[in-house]
Amino acid sequence: MAAVLAYTVTPMKVQVLPSLLAADFGRLANEIRRVEASGADALHLDIMDAHFVPNLSFGPDIVSLARRVCPDLYRHTHLMMTRPDLYSGRFVEAGSQTVQIHAEADCDIWGALAAIRADGVRTGLVLRPQTPVSTLFPYLSLCDEVLFMTVNPGYGGQAFMDEVLPKISVLRRHADASGANGLEIMVDGGINFETAELCAAYGANQFVAGSFLFKQQEMGAAVTRLREICEKAYGTNLR
Repeated sequence: MAAVLAYTVTPMKVQVLPSLLAADFGRLANEIRRVEASGADALHLDIMDAHFVPNLSFGPDIVSLARRVCPDLYRHTHLMMTRPDLYSGRFVEAGSQTVQIHAEADCDIWGALAAIRADGVRTGLVLRPQTPVSTLFPYLSLCDEVLFMTVNPGYGGQAFMDEVLPKISVLRRHADASGANGLEIMVDGGINFETAELCAAYGANQFVAGSFLFKQQEMGAAVTRLREICEKAYGTNLR
């Protein structure tokens, strides 16, 4: 009988990204500075168009604000838009350093990702909880990262959907098998110490947290603790 080879877990850097959507909008500049002071890896900016999702957030001017207030804080932008291809360039001009679009968007996904990459920034593809993980596979060569929504996109403060967890491991194994073992896998929605640990175990290495982090009295301590938990748990359900 042939021996069954054990799956080798590829080490990935764990990153924590507070989502500005959960900040106090009356003092955004100070909230951005708070994120930088926390030692977080990046500021996550959720852009909602009130069409693709039933909510409206903010536009390129807030990205510009973040660049002006904290120029060294990485700006990570998630376009929850029906036609991200029409707007991605404006967010790059405003200072976005990663631009993510949805696999479910009403546009040429391949062309939109190629245009973002041609603008000289990192690309990402986002999946709603209900969308099959195989939808991502044709586009991975144009993706630096994939974001699994672990809530339905459009509102902050929702409960984590653990049915997404198996999709994370499927993608991590597929990426490793296809030579894309540097693919970053991000999760967003209901992320806290417990849910982040679960996602890390299944192969996620980037963690967006909004309400959980912004409600912390000491955001820096929470960011550090979240990173430590995920580093310890990473890939334990992949072996």
